[in-house]
Order: sequence, then C-alpha cells, then structure tokens
Amino acid sequence: MANYDVIIIGSGPGGYVAAIRAAQLGLKTACVEGRETLGGTCLNIGCIPSKALLHATHQLHEAEHNFAKMGLKGKSPSVDWKQMLAYKDEVVTTNTKGVEFLLKKNKVDWLKGWGSIPEPGKVKVGDEVHETKNIIVATGSVPSSLPGVEVDEKIVVTSTGALELPKIPKKMVVIGAGVIGLEMGSVYARLGTEVTVVEYLDAITPGMDAEVQKQFQKILTKQGLKFIMGAAVQGVEATKTKAKVSYKLKKDNSEAVLDADVVLVATGRKPYTGGLGLEALGVEMSERGQIKTDAHWQTNVKGIYAIGDAIAGPMLAHKAEDEGMAAAETVAGKHGHVNYGVIPGVVYTHPEVATVGQTEEQVKESGRAYKVGKFSFMGNGRAKAVFAADGFVKLIADKETDRILGCHIIGPGAGDLIHEICVAMEFGASAEDVAMTCHAHPTFSEAVREAALACGDGAIHM
Repeated sequence: MANYDVIIIGSGPGGYVAAIRAAQLGLKTACVEGRETLGGTCLNIGCIPSKALLHATHQLHEAEHNFAKMGLKGKSPSVDWKQMLAYKDEVVTTNTKGVEFLLKKNKVDWLKGWGSIPEPGKVKVGDEVHETKNIIVATGSVPSSLPGVEVDEKIVVTSTGALELPKIPKKMVVIGAGVIGLEMGSVYARLGTEVTVVEYLDAITPGMDAEVQKQFQKILTKQGLKFIMGAAVQGVEATKTKAKVSYKLKKDNSEAVLDADVVLVATGRKPYTGGLGLEALGVEMSERGQIKTDAHWQTNVKGIYAIGDAIAGPMLAHKAEDEGMAAAETVAGKHGHVNYGVIPGVVYTHPEVATVGQTEEQVKESGRAYKVGKFSFMGNGRAKAVFAADGFVKLIADKETDRILGCHIIGPGAGDLIHEICVAMEFGASAEDVAMTCHAHPTFSEAVREAALACGDGAIHM
C-alpha cells in the first residue's frame, strides 16, 4: 500500500492535468484510470478523433469545391473510409501515448482499474486500497439518453459510435443541434450523407448569441444539412439495418417520420459518477447529478475534491484543465484560480464558431448600456483569398467604460482568433485597446481589430 498526497480518479483533460500540476508542486501523486489508454473521453472518443475526421473531410470538401478555382486540376479524391478511420485512430494513439509519457516524466503513478472511495482518505482500485491525504474526482461525463430511444452504437449511436461506423451511411438523422451533433453532422454531410438535424428548440447551438445562431444555420443549410426545428422526438424504431425517427412539431402538434440508416443521439452529456460510492460517503449532489463543490472545488466531505464535467459549469475540456490545475494548487496549499467569465467555447465546423463572455441577449437582459462592433469576413482580404469569407466578428463592449463584455466569431480560424479577446478580457481591456493594437496583414485576426474599431468611430474596410 502506497501513501499518497493526492489521488486523482480519472485521466481525462481535467484529471491528467491535475495530476501533472500536483506532481510539479512536489506532491506524491497517483492517477486512477480504468481504460486501456489515458486521456479520457476527450482524447479517446471525443474532441481529438472528431477533429481528425473534421480535418480530413474538410480537405475533401476543398478538393471537390475549391481546388479547380486555384488551378489544381484533376479528379477529386475518392474516400477510403477504412484508411480515414485508421488515420483518426493513429492521431488518438499518438496523443494518448503522449499523456502516458507526461505522467511518467512527472513521476505520477498510473493505478490501472476503476476507482471507488470506500471512506475519506482511501481509494480502492481493483482489490487494492490506497491511502491518500486528498482525492480529486475527475470522472467526466457520458452521453445523455433520450426517452423512447435505445442506443445500440450500431444503428442508433452516440458520438462514440459515430466515430467508428463500419461504412458511410446514405441517410443520417441527428437528434440535437448542439456542438456534437453539428460537428459530426458536418463530417458525414461532406462525405455525401444526407443529414437531417432534429432540434427541440427553435435555434441551433442553444445558449449562443442569436445573430451567430441564425448565420450559422444559414451556412450549414447551404452546405447541405437539413434542419427540423421545434420538434420533439417521440421515439426511434430500429431494425438491423435501418431506423425510423418519429417526431412531433411543437407549433401545431403535427407528427412525421424520418427514415435513416444511422441515428446519432446528440442531446448533451451527463456527469459520470456511478460506482464511486459518493452517496454512502454523504457527498452532496445536485438535482442534475453533479457533485456539489465550494469555491475551492472541495465537496462537503473534507479532503474530497471534484472538477470538470462531474461538477457544475460548461462541459468543456479546457474548463476541466483549468479546474484541475486550480484544485491541485489548492491541495498543495496555494491559491487556485479559475475565471469562469472568460471560458471560450468553440464549434469546429467550417466555418468555426467561437464565443467568450456574454451574448448580446445576456447583456441586454442585465439592463447594462452597451455597444456592438461588427465586421464581416467579406471585408477581410485573407479570408476572401481562401474561400472563407462567410461569417463575422461581433464585439460587445460597455457603452460608458468601453470594457469588453463578450465576443462572438463565426468564420475562418474562429477558435484561435477568440483567444486575443480572452487575453484582453482577462486584463480588463477596452475595445479601443484592441483597436489600437497593430495586427499583421493579411491575417484573419484583422477582422477582430476591425470589429473593435467598429465599437468606436467605425471599421476601416467595411
């Protein structure tokens, strides 16, 4: 039996980062993981493999639609689906091995198996019980289920099954127009699948700025995705090779049925905390199944902390990473910090969508006087040169102080562009600060500066 300063249960982005940070701070650290590979959902069956398929299919789209315009003549490439999946798997393997190397480098012990907490200060893995001063729960989340829909990961799939379909389906129905549904829907639409997205609400990407939602749906529709909005799925009837999705429209209660080869259930995720023994320990949970924590990520049971998807807040890998570092620092007697007002969100479709801070609707609801600066990528030379002029940058600032309140980008490289505003908000910058900062030409980032200029006297190139 080894005595540890901290044991982290789960090796996803929150868990392995917490383990590395704890080890850096001189704590004897172990990380519990039951999978054959480290990295959790994100690395194995989430963020990373989906980005590989998004990249591969975007290259196919460029070859089919834009190569000839640039003088690149010849037949468009045919799709070798098995090879594309092999490429995706290779990307995953490289990354998971990278995490394993980092844990070894930082002298973090990998306790292989599924963990539980028989009592405070003890973690059971398999038949062994390990003693520790502190425990950090970083067990992540799993896909949410839907009443009347039985997932078999063959015909009716979650994102996990969608990443390893044996063949490209002719027809796919995606239930849910959130990030996962739209990213995976985009992958298959580019591969020639007829994709229909069924969404209960009246707008896609719930919670995003309304202007972005409208433009985003228009662009995706142009790319071939079909949308049925305001529709409540009643059930899915699956055979060995096909499925029927029945839904009811909220506006008139009319019912209809869609045929599909594959149905992707993308209705969100829920915390994965089963089997840990938290109930027996008296750890407080929310109605949504999240572990309740205080401002220092500690539960009501002393010495037990929790981070990432297992607790409240956006279910994002980078949010979990921030909390992992902060919780490790807290355990080490330092002051851990996470600024929840500056956590960016990104949808990795093409164009990308990125957001940070408040939406215009949220600012308006607060009653605060504000101003909006917008700039279309149609006015950006670099974007036009690479056939990526769809979209815009929208910057929201306080009308009196000019302090940046939020930014919403739909366009090329949006996921990278947003971080200029993240840094600006972290330092309490004004829109004018961004507007007066020299930006290299020609770059996509000039659109961010132009939106900041639009918060003042006006953009130059629009």
